[in-house]
Amino acid sequence: MRAIKIAGWLVCLPWLVVPMLHAQTLAPRAYLITPVGSNALTISENYSSGGIEFNNTVPIADANGTNNVFVATYYHGLSFFGRSANITLGLPYAVGTFRALVVNQQEEVYRSGLGDGTIRFAVNLKGGPAMKLPQFVQWKQKTLLGVSLLVQAPTGQYDPTKLINISTNRWAFKPEFGYSQRWGNWILDAYGGAWFFTTNPEFFSHNSNFPGTRSQSQQPIGSFEGHLSRNFKPRLWASLDGNFWFGGRTSLNGVQSPNTLQRNSRIGATASVPISRHQSLKFSYANGAYIRFGGNYQTLSAAWQYSWVGRRLK
Repeated sequence: MRAIKIAGWLVCLPWLVVPMLHAQTLAPRAYLITPVGSNALTISENYSSGGIEFNNTVPIADANGTNNVFVATYYHGLSFFGRSANITLGLPYAVGTFRALVVNQQEEVYRSGLGDGTIRFAVNLKGGPAMKLPQFVQWKQKTLLGVSLLVQAPTGQYDPTKLINISTNRWAFKPEFGYSQRWGNWILDAYGGAWFFTTNPEFFSHNSNFPGTRSQSQQPIGSFEGHLSRNFKPRLWASLDGNFWFGGRTSLNGVQSPNTLQRNSRIGATASVPISRHQSLKFSYANGAYIRFGGNYQTLSAAWQYSWVGRRLK
């Protein structure tokens, strides 16, 4: 992509990596509690396709891409000072293609490999004490308040000589506050949090265009998320989802680009369907509602989950 070799443009392209949808995640029921000792193994596939909004920051037209991300996660419920808590580990494998007209010349880039791993710890603050399975079965949710911390580690595939990578080559942290309220079969969820990023110390460096080292940094991104879901049968439910995120201006070697401010939102829907005592399927769809700068993607997701309580699968 010859035209993108101009250093001044690079600051506008921090999100052209496969895991670029940090703040776009829609996760209903993220703060519902589970019994102590509960476990879940989930395998999901997330397919995204659509355009990319540059907000006239670079001379690139008809920019679009596709991302296919496979994610394996493990969830474990536990007691944290008598409160319900859980920890979730995730590791993605991503395949992505980016296409665009760069100064009237068609260009295409393909990437595949392991993405950046994540770990999330969440604890309930109100409404959900730690409970074993027999007590949990008798418990009825009312109001839940919780907090969580999500950490993304730079464990994915990264080549500093290339502009577009799967890994972001930096750490990311997201503290979040969560609220959940139940009225009969209806559940309302609302979350508020912020992403914080360390600096990528080797952004498009050590190559024929830039033999030295260039660093890229990004300001925090604030996010809000809401979900309204309904239970139809035990473990069978559906939800309407939406979010909004803002911030994230990027800098190259300390020089900030104000045009990279994000102020975007997405809407979608999710459904969870049990298929056996331990297994369930989850399907979701999301699309951009308002995209000022960044990826305007449609996303389809399908996940298989196996859950159990105790030390071994039964």
